[in-house]
Parts: sequence; structure tokens; C-alpha cells
Amino acid sequence: MYAWVRENRGFILFMLLFGLFRTAVADWNPIPSGSMRPNLLEGDVVLVNRLAYNLKLPLTDIVLARTGEPQRGDVVTFSSPKDGTRLIKRLIALPGDTVVMRDKQLRINGEPAQYALVGTPSTASELPVDETLRGSERRIQWLTPHGRADDFGPLVVPAGHYLMLGDNRDNSADSRYFGFVPRNLLIGRAERVLVSADILDKWQPRFGRFGQAL
Repeated sequence: MYAWVRENRGFILFMLLFGLFRTAVADWNPIPSGSMRPNLLEGDVVLVNRLAYNLKLPLTDIVLARTGEPQRGDVVTFSSPKDGTRLIKRLIALPGDTVVMRDKQLRINGEPAQYALVGTPSTASELPVDETLRGSERRIQWLTPHGRADDFGPLVVPAGHYLMLGDNRDNSADSRYFGFVPRNLLIGRAERVLVSADILDKWQPRFGRFGQAL
């Protein structure tokens, strides 16, 4: 065993450094579900900046230093406060915000979001919509017939926590189900799509999505 380690010490060192890089600096995250449609599709692989918010002790959720502040509209990877599963959602509300949803319309601190239907729906059940709220604009998706959780709140986001929603609002298990996300569970900010393949149809590459910014 010692002889094998000595002969392969360069490879072992490379793998250790690579593992530390992935757990502390940058990572990639495959998208397994449609909860972030229309912006992220099943089969996308996104680049995650792990230093966007926190510097953590590798392989732990222990925060060594804060490196930046989460912003409304960020696409964030984090560990679910319910079961530890890694998730990716959009950050909607910051600590101290009061959030309400009524008939799908979000309100933050009393300010209602504005909505505009985008073009022609791709299917009879998917409605792409532009949502603008407090200087942050994003494209989301509603389903017909309407899904669950069209109404919630008012909720006040506690200190050190964040409210996350999926862009596919009628088909996303998010803060409406697992509650607020504490800062130490934030993994990083998703920056762009690295590569993409249609995992629902013979794994055909989607070259047009390669390198697409979020």
C-alpha cells in the first residue's frame, strides 16, 4: 500500500486539491428537475461560485468569513433546511422583508410585483411570465390549471435567513414547503450554464445553452 501511495502521490495530491477546490471555491450543479423552468432546464449543468457569499471550512457548513451579500434575484444553491438535499432556487426575500403572495402575485414590504405574459406559450399548460419587483426582473412560469400554494403569508423573514422560490412557481418545492433558509446553508451563487443535454429526449446536446449566463 505504501509503495502504491508513493508511486501515485502526484495523482493523490491533485485529487485532494481538486476536491478542496470544488468544496471551497467553485463547483458545478446538475439540474435534475423542472422546478427552475423556464430559466434552467432538466439536464443543464451550472457553474456555482462558492465564494459568492461565504468562505467555509471544506466539507462543512462552518462559515470562516463572509465574502459577499446575497441579493434578491440571485440563483442560489443551498442545502435544504428540511433534509440537507442540495437545491437550487431563486432568492426572493432578504432578512427583515415582509412577503405575501395572493393569487400568484408577490408583494414584498407592501410593493406588488408586476407581471407581463411573454409571447405565445410553448405548450397549453406552460405560461412564461416576466416578473418585476423591487428592481429585480426575471422570467418565471405558471402552469394551467394552476398549481398549489398560490397564497401564503404575510411572513417576515428572520435575521440571517432567506426566502427561496422556484421560477416554475406551480411546480417547485421551496420555502413554501421547507421554510426559510439560514445563511450557513447557502452553498453559492449559480453564474451560468456550463453544458446542457436534453435528458428527457435521448440526451441530445443543447449547444445553444452552453455558457449561457443566468
